[in-house]
This record gives sequence, structure tokens and C-alpha cells, in this order.
Amino acid sequence: MEKLAEEIINGRRLTRCDDLEFLLTCDLKKICDGADKIRKALCGENVDLCTIINGRSGGCSENCKFCAQSTHHKTEIKEYDFLDPNVILEDCKKNEANGVHRYSIVTAGRALVGSDFGKAVQAYKMMHKECSINLCASHGFLKEEQFIRLKEAGVTMYHANIETSKRNFHNICTTHSYEDKIKEIKLAQNVGLKVCSGGIIGMGETWYDRIDMAISLSELGVVSIPINVLMPIKGTPLENLKRISNGDILRTIAIFRYINPSSYIRMAAGRTYFEDGGIEIFRSGANATITGDMLTTVGNNTCQDKMMFQTLGFTIEKEL
Repeated sequence: MEKLAEEIINGRRLTRCDDLEFLLTCDLKKICDGADKIRKALCGENVDLCTIINGRSGGCSENCKFCAQSTHHKTEIKEYDFLDPNVILEDCKKNEANGVHRYSIVTAGRALVGSDFGKAVQAYKMMHKECSINLCASHGFLKEEQFIRLKEAGVTMYHANIETSKRNFHNICTTHSYEDKIKEIKLAQNVGLKVCSGGIIGMGETWYDRIDMAISLSELGVVSIPINVLMPIKGTPLENLKRISNGDILRTIAIFRYINPSSYIRMAAGRTYFEDGGIEIFRSGANATITGDMLTTVGNNTCQDKMMFQTLGFTIEKEL
């Protein structure tokens, strides 16, 4: 694994043509150490902290099996309409003052249209004018002209998880397709937005599915890859799934680093399965995370996160 890490640092890239079976059987510590070495060499010591706000909650028409906000499931999610842009602005300012690098509005639903989309654009314009934080957006399936409006409002990155492999996608969602996701990612990229896209592990997928997802993201040129560990939610079809082991989580993160050596590998849901904020995660190839309150689960305290990253030797200052 050390030899392969050196090859990747020197320019080699793993593709679908490679036999990657060895990634599943090699020593866990060695693959994690190699991933950390790749991260240090190709990404440096900068960490990227992102906070999201749930701009519109519940009432989603899609049937993603993991999601509490779907109308197809019976959960106890709190539903509300799109937030007042001033509320979002104040939350953004608070997070910027806490040292967060990115801020994103996330909305439930297949797409954001009409007056709700107008409110989102207004919020982004206000944040772009009054804050210096990087702005990201996550609003489902949009049209090209909507992506252009987001970019003009100050958004630099769009979030659209592919969730799993192409082979496994229909087991997770049937109201939209894997191909819909890929189209959306390419639309965002075509107007000049960077893309944040990853998925969820622990939904019953195979190791093949995880590796395939990592390769697909590499082929798409995704610069930020959030990795979520399923947090089973009562009332969803996946509520009784047994969670995967911490070792499997660490191996997955390391594999994603080997396959996407220069991307942000962003740990999202699942950090609470680890002690001390997940120090092991950030010694296994990850160099970004979601911090603060997030979506429908409990977030991670930003001040504690900053202390942890400083202890690990990461730089938490915003990159110019």
C-alpha cells in the first residue's frame, strides 16, 4: 500500500481497468496510513469545514429509502416552508464568525421552483454581499438557467449526491434515476459551478458498489466528496439495518482517497460512531467535514472540531 501511495502521489490514477480487489483485503492500518500520506502530499494540511441549513423541510415527493423528509415514509420530521432569507443570512454570519469555510442551503423536494427558488437566490445574494464565506447550494434537480442564476448570486459549488453505485441505485430510490443525478452534475459543471457529490454507505450495498461509486466520482471530476454513514431513522425502510463497523468506515474513506487523491473527502453523517469527533477518520484520508447543526440529525460542535483539527496538525484558516 505504501508503494501504491507513492505511485499515486507521482501521478498514477486507479480506474475501472484496474483489479482493485486488494483494497478489500489489505491490512487496514496500512491502507489508512497510505491514504493519509496521499492526502498530505496532494492536498496539504488544509481542512475544509462546511455548515448547512435546512432551508425547507419535509414534504419531499421522492422515495429515497434513507430519508426522513420523504412523504413516502412515516417519520416525525418537522415540516416547514422556505425560511426567511434574513434568518438564513444571520445563521450564515454566525457560522462565518465561528470559522466555517462553506455555507449551504439544503432544501427538501425534487426541485426548487417558483417563489421558493426566488427566496433562495435572494438569500445567496445577501450572503454574497455581506459575508466572505464560500457559498454552496443543494436544491435537487434544477434547469440550466437556474444554475446560472445561482452562480450569478454568488454560489460557487452545487451539491448533488449520487448516493451509491449505478447498479445499486434502484434499490435505494425509484422516483428518479442514477442517470438523472449524473445529468444534474454535468449541468452544474457546464455553467462553471464546482460539484460536491458523494453518497451513503451502510445501506446494504456491497464493497463493489462503494468502489464503483468512488470511481464514478473520479470520472466526473468531483472536487468534494461527502461520505455519510447511514443513520437509521424510524419510519424509513432502512430503520432496522445494522450499522457497519468502524473498520469498514475507515477502509471506505481510505479507498475513496486512493481513487480520488486530490479531492476533498468530506466526512458527514456517522462521525458520532467514533470517539473524540472521529480523529481516526482524519488520519485515514479525510480532510473535510460537515460541522454544526445539520439537516435532521445532531451536528458536531464547530469549536470542538476546530480544536480537534488543530491537534491533528491541520490548518483551519480559510484558503485564499
